[in-house]
Amino acid sequence: MAERPDDERITAWALAAGRGDRDALAAFVRATQRDVLRFVTHLADPGHAEDLAQETYLRAVGALPRFEGASSARTWLLSIARRAAADAVRTAARRPRTSAVEDWDVVAARSGVVRGAADEAVLLGELVGALDPDRREAFVLTQVLDLSYADTARVCGCPVGTIRSRVARAREDLVAALDGAPRARRREA
Repeated sequence: MAERPDDERITAWALAAGRGDRDALAAFVRATQRDVLRFVTHLADPGHAEDLAQETYLRAVGALPRFEGASSARTWLLSIARRAAADAVRTAARRPRTSAVEDWDVVAARSGVVRGAADEAVLLGELVGALDPDRREAFVLTQVLDLSYADTARVCGCPVGTIRSRVARAREDLVAALDGAPRARRREA
């Protein structure tokens, strides 16, 4: 796997892109697109993650000339992604959708299906998705995207102590949810 560029290089590309350097813009997008996509996938409907990532970059490109580098460009961009995801969640809440399809876990449990590692990964993703939004946001930024607590605090617009508390509570919530989640039955040898 290719090494991820450091925040200083990403910030330099963003500043150059803000001055009109197209190559720097391309490098900035390439260096950050994976983190943006992973972040918005955890914050909003995963089916719309690519659209949210695109919306994030549309907003960011328009704002790049005003970016001054007070924080890292990655932190700045993830703040934009956070707002784009929040806007999408608000919009989706105004248009609720219902489905007559049963929950797949209920159907699988009733049919006696044994879940594998991929199903467990999906379950973990669902558990993270079920976290309180503030806790999920702090957890994903620090534990999935490996942002520092200080950078996460800047993205979320709150004190570092609040981020530490949210991450700790998210971990507690995940442990409690895993303890209560149905376990996959072991295959008999």
